[in-house]
Amino acid sequence: MSRDTNFYYSFLVLPPRKRNAIIAVWDFCRAVDDAVDEVVPESEWAGGLSDEARAKATARVASWREELAAIYSGTPTTPQGIGLQPFVHEFNLPRARFEELVEGVEMDLRHVRYETFAALVEYCRRVASAVGLICIEIFGYRNQGVKTYAENLGLALQLTNIIRDVRADLVRGRIYLPTEDLERFGVSEDDLRAGRLTSQVIELLRFECDRTHSYYRRAAEHLPPEDARSLVAAEIMGGIYFEILRRIERNGYDVFSSRIRVPRPQRAVIALGLWIKALLH
Repeated sequence: MSRDTNFYYSFLVLPPRKRNAIIAVWDFCRAVDDAVDEVVPESEWAGGLSDEARAKATARVASWREELAAIYSGTPTTPQGIGLQPFVHEFNLPRARFEELVEGVEMDLRHVRYETFAALVEYCRRVASAVGLICIEIFGYRNQGVKTYAENLGLALQLTNIIRDVRADLVRGRIYLPTEDLERFGVSEDDLRAGRLTSQVIELLRFECDRTHSYYRRAAEHLPPEDARSLVAAEIMGGIYFEILRRIERNGYDVFSSRIRVPRPQRAVIALGLWIKALLH
């Protein structure tokens, strides 16, 4: 796993067996996601998928659904499936959550716009919260309330991604920001494509950031104290993504000029601080 991924430092705090399991989950989920996003080079998207590329991506997603069934029957064939299969039984990883992930990725073939925030939340639950609910089985927990924590943290992380990646998603012909929100703030799709940081665009992105903050707060409110130490890896993920959100705000909501990143040294500092906090707790 590359040190450039935002998850790298969160995985370092795990004991070797759990770290290997999380990396296996990450590799599988990344491969499923790439079935759509990497079906053709970015330069060939030109605002959307061609019919040929869409058919190819559909076939790839279907193949990962088949591989998921093979993982649970003990006959995987891909490197990702073979790597994941032993951990599925060791940590009792829920198949339904992996199926939700595949369904969420498949939504990117059917939806390039989301009319309402409720519709967007359904997408986020499948591609992000479902993964969080897989990961907590590896981290370990005692309080069932941790599932609400994982669901809200997954939503917070995905919404942060959506705000940060407005420009990159437009290249692929997608706008995840709900249409109802664009209309509420008087922002057109052309405004976003042009990267115009108008007062209306700023207010729209401020609104989306404030909403995302609410999910980080909900996650924090539902973190069971008795499970805080076992969930330190998840807290580090959240801490790094929360810093991305703060940087978007400090940057005046300019998500068009460049991709907002947290430098590697600061990611390490965030991880160390949260790890020490968990140990003291």
